[in-house]
Amino acid sequence: MGESTTNEAQIRTIIDSWAQAVRAQDFDRVLRDHSDDILLFDVPLPVQSRGIAAYRESWELFFRSVPKPVVFDLSELTITAGNDVAFAHGLIHCRTEDGNQPADLAIRLTVCLRKIDGRWTIVHEHHSEAAS
Repeated sequence: MGESTTNEAQIRTIIDSWAQAVRAQDFDRVLRDHSDDILLFDVPLPVQSRGIAAYRESWELFFRSVPKPVVFDLSELTITAGNDVAFAHGLIHCRTEDGNQPADLAIRLTVCLRKIDGRWTIVHEHHSEAAS
């Protein structure tokens, strides 16, 4: 397996683990592979969050404002990886249900990573809502 293939596999594992953590509302795992100075562009306010504390607050706000997702499925994940910088993009199907306000969202995801101290780390994440 070449280095490029290994990098892509490592990044896929990180992003898949992140999606599983969101489904489980496991904040430690959601944050695990993100840099301390992560920059997030998000759908709900604030649309820009900088730093790991602000990133966590964004997820806490999301989970307080919507019921636990019953679906948070990642598809069409494409990864482009060099030796120390990579980006990935894909689609997320997010469905929440609370009995009164079910929501079915299509979300575009872009993730930028850097290899820091030999480990892939998410340094930028961008979510945008697509018409469903």
